[in-house]
Amino acid sequence: MAINLTKGQKVDLTKGNPGLKSIMVGLGWDVNAFDSGADFDLDASAFLCGENGKCLSEKDFVFYGNLEHESKAVKHMGDNLTGEGDGDDEQIQVNLDMIPTSTEKIAFTVTIYDAESRKQNFGQISNAYIRIVDEANNTELIRYDLGEDFSIETAVVVGELYKNNGEWKFNAIGSGFSGGLSALCANYGINVE
Repeated sequence: MAINLTKGQKVDLTKGNPGLKSIMVGLGWDVNAFDSGADFDLDASAFLCGENGKCLSEKDFVFYGNLEHESKAVKHMGDNLTGEGDGDDEQIQVNLDMIPTSTEKIAFTVTIYDAESRKQNFGQISNAYIRIVDEANNTELIRYDLGEDFSIETAVVVGELYKNNGEWKFNAIGSGFSGGLSALCANYGINVE
């Protein structure tokens, strides 16, 4: 049975699941019932960070414009432009055995595309979650429902995988940013044009 996390909670991923090799990180959300005049296009991303919490290069940023990390460890399964329907809206596959040794954590984030010009923010989003599934048997291991804590934010660090004594753990972050994707990239040491 999946472990339901609350904000700030940390849980072992590999220690309690020996042999865990490949996980799918599913992110989902719904848009509250109102019309801003444009579709909500939320985008999931992954930042592969070193010991200092920063990406070593722009190649360590996996998103709709760079779907696969060069190590093949992290693969974005494609951009969902509307978030319509039930279940995961976007998915990111992670092969734990292939993560580069220089990577100490992988942060999973969601941003609203073109949020400022569309006058959109996370206060208009509901039922947002992240879940981690063991791909070998399709078992949901971890789920974190973000709640309705946001108002003006246009980007959220949802959670992160991080290395601790050779094991992978998951931290439910749920931290919002204003400034969208460029603010997130700056936080992780990536220059955006």
